[in-house]
Amino acid sequence: MLPPRTRAVCAAAAATAALLVAGLSGSASAGTAAAPAGATGATDAAGPATAPTGTASATAAATLRTDAAPPALLRAMERDLGLDRRQAQRRLANEAEAGATAGRLRAALGGDFAGAWVRGAESGTLTVATTDASDVPAIEAQGARAAVVRHSLADLDAARARLDRAAAEHGGTDAPVRFVDVRTNTVTVQAVRPSAARALLDAAGVDRSLVRVETTAERPRPLYDLRGGEAYYINNSGRCSIGFPVTKGTQQGFATAGHCGRAGSSTSGHNRVAQGTFQGSVFPGRDMAWVATNSQWTATPYVKGAGGQNVQVTGSTQAPVGASVCRSGSTTGWHCGTIQQHDTSVTYPEGTITGVTRTTVCAEPGDSGGSYISGSQAQGVTSGGSGNCSSGGTTFYQPINPLLQNYGLTLKTDGGGGEEPPPGGGTWAAGTVYQPGDTVTYGGSTYRCLQGHQAQPGWEPPNVPALWQRV
Repeated sequence: MLPPRTRAVCAAAAATAALLVAGLSGSASAGTAAAPAGATGATDAAGPATAPTGTASATAAATLRTDAAPPALLRAMERDLGLDRRQAQRRLANEAEAGATAGRLRAALGGDFAGAWVRGAESGTLTVATTDASDVPAIEAQGARAAVVRHSLADLDAARARLDRAAAEHGGTDAPVRFVDVRTNTVTVQAVRPSAARALLDAAGVDRSLVRVETTAERPRPLYDLRGGEAYYINNSGRCSIGFPVTKGTQQGFATAGHCGRAGSSTSGHNRVAQGTFQGSVFPGRDMAWVATNSQWTATPYVKGAGGQNVQVTGSTQAPVGASVCRSGSTTGWHCGTIQQHDTSVTYPEGTITGVTRTTVCAEPGDSGGSYISGSQAQGVTSGGSGNCSSGGTTFYQPINPLLQNYGLTLKTDGGGGEEPPPGGGTWAAGTVYQPGDTVTYGGSTYRCLQGHQAQPGWEPPNVPALWQRV
């Protein structure tokens, strides 16, 4: 009898036909791919020339409502990512499918898994990294390229955690950004001075073969603004941007950044009408908060898009590295870019925050707290960054799912209509935030979560193979 992990890899290979959407393939053309730039001991195996297709591929795109992307979002992607309309639409569909495929392979590969990312104008190439060359056939069988690397994602995450602890103990403002870069199979430390990075590595006791140091002039900072303006105001003074409308039972409100206000701080809307009160706030450490609004304000499943148009929010499935993401903020409006790294650590002058996502989207003061969305899926709220929207920059967002989980909030979407899910029995529950690897029971069967998301009516495990795998 095969050991459990071997059975899982074989099962992943057997499930090929049910995974990939037309246009998402493991290789742009036949042949051997180049190793990721900067990777140590990485070998990128050639993927198949064409990707298989199947019924579940449509389910992945349909689950995440990629066909519901509004014109405002598509126009912003065209402008900021250099795409035409059809490329933008295909990119969203491919990214939805890539997340489902990567989730299945992560579950199958176990401790060998070393990350996944998409690339190409249409995100048409998915690469999955592993530390075991024997995993390559299973990865390629699902239409992805396989990169054989030295370090597992778990090992890199552990090294970054040690660096974070050292930064907290010894100060890290001269080496302010630390993240796992799955494309180079390293922990990247961005430092103003190389000596600051060396001092941090020595203090953390991290093997230097795991780390790549980048010299940067950037010093990220929170993006709040004390000049006044629109969106919402804190204590009739500072200005930030609403993230995502939420509910907590019958109470309505919105998610935003923790550095925008403390628990008890009052807020007023863009029209200066009394709005609500901060119920909880964490900063530094994380950068999350939520505001409970009064009866004059109603939560809607929308983000303000270009030209004031509504952009629908239908869920909170986490997008993969390399995916497109767009931001809405009260200072600079609607801008798009790509996800560079998840689970990044940043040291601001006020302290270190962990677990944020690094992007190429620009932002400026006053955009803090605002929405990041990929397709119709909520991603997070603006934390901070460097640069601006004239010359470009780097930004970080607090992921929405940990924020929802921390405060027991439910994202306002247009998907569930407030209806209760059909009776199925088991441990799955609408409103719960699930992470990859979590297991639930439903309808007498057990399911493993493939992609981080908040459950909602209509997303019961048997209905959404993009999010759940029966085990």
